[in-house]
Amino acid sequence: MATFVLTAIGDDQAGLVEALSGVVATHDGNWNRSQMAGLAGKFAGIVEITVADARIDDFLDDLEPLEEKGLLDIQIERARDEDVAASPAIERYALEVVGTDQPGIVHEISAALADLDINFEELATFTESAPMAGGTIFKATAVLVSPPSMSLDDTRSALEDVADDLRLDVDLQLIES
Repeated sequence: MATFVLTAIGDDQAGLVEALSGVVATHDGNWNRSQMAGLAGKFAGIVEITVADARIDDFLDDLEPLEEKGLLDIQIERARDEDVAASPAIERYALEVVGTDQPGIVHEISAALADLDINFEELATFTESAPMAGGTIFKATAVLVSPPSMSLDDTRSALEDVADDLRLDVDLQLIES
């Protein structure tokens, strides 16, 4: 079996996920994990797919019509076998961030985490109108992956420093495995 990570972007319209999943199903592939969203009139998604080695060429060929029809711009990368098999010891954290929207929030938080060698496994952000005060509220949820040598308290302290500077509320919790 081969594992692929596929990214797709196109004008948002009904049937895009069906078209993509149809190619996967036609080749008895497995749709393992995905994140997809409609943003500013565009559809964007990232999918992890496994396909039998004997079906790879036909699978890749059958993705081309989706691009030729102008439905999706697709990029696909084969995962290295050692990346798929690797399962290093890690800690997972759930992160929630809320505050008044302002430029630089994602950059400041990601910089603090990168300094600690902490990676984003998942990140979702959005803005909404502030219900009482007017203005715009920024919200983010994330799953973070940390080496076990990094303590929850040290991670929380680094995030609280950013939160204090930007006036954000930050909640960090260990995800029990």
